[in-house]
Amino acid sequence: MVKLSKRMKQIEKESSREDAVAPKEALEVIKSAAVVKFDETIEVSMKLGVDPKKADQMVRGSVKLPHGTGKACTVVVFTKGDNIDVAKKAGAQHIGDAELVKKIQGGWLDFDVVIATPDCMRELAPLAKVLGPRGLMPSPKAGTVTTDVATAVTEVLAGRLEVKVDKESNLNTIIGKKSFSLEQLVENFEHLLGSIKRMKPQSSKGTYLKQVCVASTMGPGIKIDLSKID
Repeated sequence: MVKLSKRMKQIEKESSREDAVAPKEALEVIKSAAVVKFDETIEVSMKLGVDPKKADQMVRGSVKLPHGTGKACTVVVFTKGDNIDVAKKAGAQHIGDAELVKKIQGGWLDFDVVIATPDCMRELAPLAKVLGPRGLMPSPKAGTVTTDVATAVTEVLAGRLEVKVDKESNLNTIIGKKSFSLEQLVENFEHLLGSIKRMKPQSSKGTYLKQVCVASTMGPGIKIDLSKID
């Protein structure tokens, strides 16, 4: 018989929970179960009452968490002229236009966010099939197609998230690291949920937030009691 480690016993105990709990209690459990050596990411998964197949029920946008994500972010900016220097000063790691398109077409995908100025969007068209499925294609709604390159890059590096419901009506994102204080995680969680609520499509009827769970990279998933969310 295999002997379970202390961490696995804790995960087994917590993952057997069936009762949904308040956000703060759930995050306390997640933090206590995150005992591996690396700084685990704290994740949120939601089931939304929308039909993503209908264009007017797509939930997509950007969220700037008050305490950031704790995750290092590699930013690519497609731009020209004076905005090249602007993007560099703001902290973007990779900047260009046509040559950068060729590099990505060649298989390079070592980045997290793509920002573009409107004058470069035509050149990005060939990358739609590469970036689109990965959620990386710039769009005005997500704030990644913009003339204000400095603000876009600064906010992304500070922890702005792009969120988008998938074809199964699920939305998955992160709210920080296990090294964050409980208060920081709670504030990030509440801010995220408030932002998602404000993104509710007018055409969506019935229950919008159907289920919400939190988990760490290597830990259990804990259900949130939606009646205990303001």
